[in-house]
Amino acid sequence: MSEVSDHSALEEKISNLPLSPGVYIYRDDAESILYVGKAKKLRNRVRSYFQESRPVDGRIKTMVSKIDDLEVIVTDTEAEALILENNLIKQYQPRYNIMYRDDKSYPYICITDANKPRVYPTRTVLKDGSKYFGPYDSVGTMKRMLETIRKAFGLCTCAVSQKVIDKTRGAPKWHSCFDDYLQNCSGDWDDDLYQDTIKKVERLLNGQTDTLIRELKEEMQIASEALAFEEAANLRDSIQSVERYSQKMKIVASKKVDRDVFAIGKDDDLNEACGVLFKIREGKLIGKFHRYMKNIEGLSHSDMIQSFVEDYYTGQYTAAIPDEVYLSHEMTDSEALEQYLYQERAKIVPVHVPQIGEKKQLIKMAEANVRLYLREREIEKEKAERDRIPQAVKDLKEHLKLQRLPRRLECFDNSNFQGSDPVASMVCFVDARPRKSEYKKFHIKTVEGPDDFASMREILRRRYTKVQKDKLQIPDLIIVDGGKGQLSAAVETLKDIGFYGQCDVIGLAKRLEEVFLPGMSDSIMIPKKSPALKLLQQARDEAHRFAITFHRSKRAKRTFTTELTDIEGIGKKTADRLLREFGSVKKVKQAELEELKAFLGEKTGENVFNYFHS
Repeated sequence: MSEVSDHSALEEKISNLPLSPGVYIYRDDAESILYVGKAKKLRNRVRSYFQESRPVDGRIKTMVSKIDDLEVIVTDTEAEALILENNLIKQYQPRYNIMYRDDKSYPYICITDANKPRVYPTRTVLKDGSKYFGPYDSVGTMKRMLETIRKAFGLCTCAVSQKVIDKTRGAPKWHSCFDDYLQNCSGDWDDDLYQDTIKKVERLLNGQTDTLIRELKEEMQIASEALAFEEAANLRDSIQSVERYSQKMKIVASKKVDRDVFAIGKDDDLNEACGVLFKIREGKLIGKFHRYMKNIEGLSHSDMIQSFVEDYYTGQYTAAIPDEVYLSHEMTDSEALEQYLYQERAKIVPVHVPQIGEKKQLIKMAEANVRLYLREREIEKEKAERDRIPQAVKDLKEHLKLQRLPRRLECFDNSNFQGSDPVASMVCFVDARPRKSEYKKFHIKTVEGPDDFASMREILRRRYTKVQKDKLQIPDLIIVDGGKGQLSAAVETLKDIGFYGQCDVIGLAKRLEEVFLPGMSDSIMIPKKSPALKLLQQARDEAHRFAITFHRSKRAKRTFTTELTDIEGIGKKTADRLLREFGSVKKVKQAELEELKAFLGEKTGENVFNYFHS
């Protein structure tokens, strides 16, 4: 692939793209893959990204700004483009494609590709010719199916350890198993009987229970007429096991048709979406499947459901194609999927968004499950957040009865020397850790003399006016260094600017480590060994250190500047220039005459040199 070094070269490449189906790949200047997409007409689709009239969200706009080159792969059909796109996304996981958040590997039931196939549970899907049925939403559901297979057909379904699977050859043909130990293993069955049983197992796994029961009843009748009573009894037991399994499945459709029902929903707070699939076979709900989706910023429900449905049918799920497919939202472009389903099923499979009736009720049921899964996701996230919160933060909320967990603290301190060079500092702690990138320094501008109350009012007014104006993150807790008086000054200021009440504010007095809260006459004493008190002390001490360091730096600079401005011809600006150039007053003193003349000019350079050397 040739490199494209400028925008005009990229435009030329786009203008020469074919009007045929295929896959396009965007890369950045480091040749990393940004995005993989498919198109019915490559040139039109790719060009649309760069048209100013096209409305795009911030995510796509950012991606387009990073595109340095593109590669296309032409295919014969849209269905081929769909499969290739899915494989490339799985292989490269591009940053700007929808990605699926798999918290677990899903369980499957595998029927191996062999003369006497093994039937066993697995979480590993291999491209080894085996048939994989699933994925199952829960291990319990899969185990119930395996139990039905054992009871109905007497077939061994022992799990195969991942340690004995050779990924190049698949699962072993047979090995010592628990059923073998009980002398109940099906490995020594006659080949014809075994193959016939496997076909019945496949029907059961595909949800064709009515067809299977009908076949078993016919076989039982034949065996009974042939006076093969033991065989007839075994078939009777098989029928009862399959019927019990079938009765447990929820009947959701009056017509005995095979349907896949897809629904999608998203949670803007989580910035995630969830897709749910209901597998309906012969009118019964035989299973459901869900996946969480990320990288969805700016995408419509149509975009997301298209990705979910296409990923399901072309992915690793070895999905059986049903008679009908129903969706909660219209797909952005359904042609490639419809072509693929027709190719796989050799008949047209309708893909619709139902509006009324029984099919609409199925969609509503799937959407209710979407909401349930998203709520579960939210609860998981909240729990994970709680687990990450340090004990000191939890204790602080408890001791001070704060309105919310003080995860973000902003602590203020003043510093001056006999009223000169007044400064202030703000330090920020997030989850009990200092976040130095958000520390702030303040030059006190409106206060003369050593007035800590007035200085605190000024910096709080400046800080939280800016927070409101620029919509910056609001802290959970404001800490001012000082007692009741300093806290009162802080509260008054926050009320003046309309910020009071948006977060908690406290005063921390150093003498007895007392904590003062607004409206309370008495202080609160946090136990000395409490992590909460140590957190407050750490924040207060860090604010003090930061303020002192800033104050000393300012004083030193003023002192040096004052010494230089005593020299004839040197004003404040020239003194600052000298300090920037030479680094310190000491190095100005050590400078050669010619250096000073070159920098300041003949006369002024001489004045500076003579000042230090006369």
